Amino acid sequence: MTETTAALDAGIAILPGEHPLEMPEQSLRTGRLQVPRQDTAPPNIGLRRLYVFGTTALMTVGATWMMARVLLNGGLNVLEGVLLVLFVLLFAWVALSFVGSLAGLQTLLRGRRKLGIYPDTPLPTLRSRTALLMPTYNEDPRRMMAGLQAIYESVAATGQLENFDFFVLSDTTRDAIGRAEEQVFARLVAATGGEGRLFYRRRASNVGRKAGNIADWVRRFGGAYPQMLILDADSLMTGDVIVRLVSAMENHPNVGLIQSLPAVVNGRTAFARMQQFGGRVYGPVMAYGVAWWHGAESNYWGHNAVIRTRAFAEQAGLPELPGRKPFGGHVLSHDFVEAALIRRGGWAAHMVPYLQGSYEEGPPTLTDLLIRDRRWCQGNLQHAKVVGTSGLHWISRVHMMIGIGHYFTAPMWAMLMLIGVAIPLIHGGIDLAEEVHLRMSPSHYWRGLDQDGVLWVFAITMAVLLAPKAMGYVAMLTSRSERIGCGGALRAFVSMVLETLLAALMAPVVMYVQSRGVAEVLAGKDSGWDAQQRDDGSISWGALLRGYGGLSLFGLMVGAMAYAVSPPLAAWMAPVVVGMALAVPVVAWTSSRKVGDWLRRHGLLCIPEESHPPQVLVRAAELRAAAVREPLQD
Repeated sequence: MTETTAALDAGIAILPGEHPLEMPEQSLRTGRLQVPRQDTAPPNIGLRRLYVFGTTALMTVGATWMMARVLLNGGLNVLEGVLLVLFVLLFAWVALSFVGSLAGLQTLLRGRRKLGIYPDTPLPTLRSRTALLMPTYNEDPRRMMAGLQAIYESVAATGQLENFDFFVLSDTTRDAIGRAEEQVFARLVAATGGEGRLFYRRRASNVGRKAGNIADWVRRFGGAYPQMLILDADSLMTGDVIVRLVSAMENHPNVGLIQSLPAVVNGRTAFARMQQFGGRVYGPVMAYGVAWWHGAESNYWGHNAVIRTRAFAEQAGLPELPGRKPFGGHVLSHDFVEAALIRRGGWAAHMVPYLQGSYEEGPPTLTDLLIRDRRWCQGNLQHAKVVGTSGLHWISRVHMMIGIGHYFTAPMWAMLMLIGVAIPLIHGGIDLAEEVHLRMSPSHYWRGLDQDGVLWVFAITMAVLLAPKAMGYVAMLTSRSERIGCGGALRAFVSMVLETLLAALMAPVVMYVQSRGVAEVLAGKDSGWDAQQRDDGSISWGALLRGYGGLSLFGLMVGAMAYAVSPPLAAWMAPVVVGMALAVPVVAWTSSRKVGDWLRRHGLLCIPEESHPPQVLVRAAELRAAAVREPLQD
């Protein structure tokens, strides 16, 4: 181990001897797919994908035929044509989620396993060295390194610590936080006796952000480690999971990436509890579904995944995109692109959603989620410049198109609802003297075209939209430990209803902010790069009013105007208007720790990790509580 102040590093750097690995910048214009079909791909992967996309197409054709019958009753004008196009696109979107979740449900119930990873078998013995990398950017170092210590101790408990080294890779730009990182790291080394196994450095220049941070490590030290396991500053993983992931990589030389499914934990606010409950109950069926049809072309979420260092070095050197920000410059959502390039280079990428023991933390408030989501919005839309890259597997392109489409669904839903109101108003006129309540009622207009058809379209759309949640609930009931950990069948059902209602209330706010984000990116506004909020969910009333007061006022005004014109019109618009009008109190209520604690005491929005927390979570909580009591020197 050497202590250095090299030009590449700021402050005190504790690093091993360098073992360089070349990592060339990849071309997005030239290249070809090296291995069309991977050995680790399921033998029926073509049929799986035919089922997913074929069934989605058939469902969309059927729903489109039903919607077209309704619209054609009165002739098809321009607005109705636009409405039909939007309906087709949005129904296909929710149908894809439904079909994937259905596949995930049957896979989950059948207990399928991949890459020889069986959680209930004895731990395998590792044969190679792995580096655990924890990038950080202006985070609280006490909290972050307490989590790293819990991971270190969990790996040590497996008896295979000698196969692992741990690196804190700091991109911190605030000198005070950087000095604190050095102090806390020194305490970490002393507490664990990890000298020669725990390393730290802060980059002098954080060019390329997280992707550049990891690429810098690969070029300087990657040659010494066949695998690297990427963590986030809020990641927690058990030693058991880490050893099993690394063993699978050792036993499958053509695999370049294995992604675990992190469970969201440690939620204190009502909003955070919503996120972790949804991730634990609905998430598995969705994750099992995508893993089922992704096969050896899985996606990568940037953390809690093990990567073959040579595959990453050879294939994942990201170039800067041409043009100005927000579409040009460094690739923001680099993980999608890295997975696609690794697959292009001939390496398989897999996800193993059933391997429990991988954790992360969610944003404590809707505000924090939307701040992060704005950066993700820009990163996903930036993929429009990458999706046409030469030689990518077509499933890798699908990943990117789904990411892009996710953000365009928000403005499309808004347009669909506005046009759905505008068409009846245009057809009905604004003659207040004649049957005003019916003439200004969208529900009356649409039922008048084809009452049975309208009801069937609405019922089928809502069923397809909500079915993945019901599937997740059914899957949870089949496991006694999961059912008890989620509060029992009844409390879990109440939690599902509560989460769905709160999500519906927040949906108009999310729709508005995402639509604004898309507009900002298209207009050329950059999102910037801020440190994430981890555990403090408090928001002042001043911040709430500044952030959501205008939207609440707009919702109240629109609701009042609609009611003045026609109460049935106001009722039709209520699902959106109520969510806007209540934006301030809903965000305040869901951001409250007191509300979150009340829900926990009453067994609502619970997850198994709360009633029976694994040792790594218990230890991380103990270390974090102790760390905040230790003073830091100026």
